[in-house]
Amino acid sequence: MATTSKSAAVTHVGKIRANNQDSGYAGKQLFIVADGMGGHAGGDVASAIALTRIMETDKAYASAHDAEFALQSSLIAANSLLAETVFEHPELTGMGTTVSAILRADGEIAIAHIGDSRIYLFRDGELKQISADHTFVQRLVDSGRITPEEAAVHPRRSVLMRVLGDVDAAPEIDTTVHDTKPGDRWLLCSDGLSSYVSDDKIQAVLASEPAPNLAADKLVKESLDQGAPDNVTIVIVDVDESSDSASIPPVIVGSASQPLSFEGDAARKSLRLPTLLLHPLKSTQHEDSHFEPESDEYLNELILEDRRRARNRRIGWLVALALIIIAIIAGLFIGYRWTQSQYYVGVNGQTVAIYQGVQQNLGPISLHSVYQETSVKLSSLTAYQRETVRDTINATDLTDAKAIIRRLSDANSN
Repeated sequence: MATTSKSAAVTHVGKIRANNQDSGYAGKQLFIVADGMGGHAGGDVASAIALTRIMETDKAYASAHDAEFALQSSLIAANSLLAETVFEHPELTGMGTTVSAILRADGEIAIAHIGDSRIYLFRDGELKQISADHTFVQRLVDSGRITPEEAAVHPRRSVLMRVLGDVDAAPEIDTTVHDTKPGDRWLLCSDGLSSYVSDDKIQAVLASEPAPNLAADKLVKESLDQGAPDNVTIVIVDVDESSDSASIPPVIVGSASQPLSFEGDAARKSLRLPTLLLHPLKSTQHEDSHFEPESDEYLNELILEDRRRARNRRIGWLVALALIIIAIIAGLFIGYRWTQSQYYVGVNGQTVAIYQGVQQNLGPISLHSVYQETSVKLSSLTAYQRETVRDTINATDLTDAKAIIRRLSDANSN
C-alpha cells in the first residue's frame, strides 16, 4: 500500500544565542536537520549551503537504495561547496555543519548522517535512536572507556569528530536503508534538543501529541524549559496511509530560510594549524556552544584517534588484500586438485602410458604426468590405433583409463 507523510519543521534560536545557525527542511520526500558551527557567520552559511544543496534530492526514486546513493552524493557535493566557499571567503575558515537527512522511497527510508544531530524512530510506543553520534565522547563509549551515563555529563560531549566542512575533503558519511510503515513517526533534531531533553521525555511527547506541528512545538518548549542555550531545530515526519502530501509545500526553517550573508566577524579568531589538520571539530569560538579549548591532553587524544583511524584503514586494506590472495590461492589449489583427478591415455616414448592430469601447462608448471607405464608397444598397434593414441584418449577416471589399455592390449594380442 502506498504511504504518504505529514510533517512539520520548527526551529528556535535558544535562550543565549544571538543568531540561529541551524537549518531545517520538511519537503515532499526529503527531511533534513543541519546544525552549523564556525563562529557568528560561519555556522549560518555552512548549514544553509549544505541544506540548499541537499534539497535538490527531494524527488521520487525507484528504490530506497537509489535514494540512499543520491543522499550520500548530495552530502559529498555539499562538502565540496563548503570548501569552495571558504576558499573564496577565508574569514569563514573552520566552518562546518552536521547533517541528518531521511529520504522516503518505495515504502522505505534512506538515511544519511554526519555529526551529532540525531534521527529517531518512534514506533509502537517505543523510541529508538537510529543515527550514531560522531562525537569524541561517543568514541570513548564505543571503546568502553566511559559509560553512556558518564558521556551525558562529560565536559567534551559536544566535540565533533565528523562534520561537513572545509577540513576533511572526504568525510565519512553514515548511510543506511530502513523499513517504515504507517504509524511510524520519524524525528530529526539538532543537539539543542537531544542534549537537554531526555529520550524518555521525547518519547512521552511523541506519544501524547498526534499532530506533528504541535509535537514539534512542545519539544522546543521542553528544550527551552531545560534552559537550553543552543539553537534547537526539530523535524517530525509521520508515515500515513491516507493523507496526500503532494500538495503540501516544502518548509524551510532557520538560517537556510534567510539570504546568505558572508559578512565576517571582526572578533573572529583564526584557527590554529593543528586544529585545521585534525579531524573536523566544531568552532573554537567562545560564543559557540560547541567550543572546545585546546589542551595537550585533548590534542593528544585527537592525534591518537586519527592514528587509530589510519591504522584501522591500513589494517582493513591489508586484510582485504590478504583475503583476495587467499581466495586466489584457494582457487588455484582447487583447480589444480581437479586437474589431478583427470586421466587420459597417450604416448610415452615407444609405449602407451596412462597420464594423470590435463593436457595443458600453466606457464612453466605442467598439469600432467605419467601415472603408469604399460607394456603395450606402439609398434604392436594398428596405424589407426597409433594415431588415436598419439592424439590421446580421454578417460572418465582411472578405472576407465585402465580399461582402455586392456582393450588395446586385447585387440592386438588376438
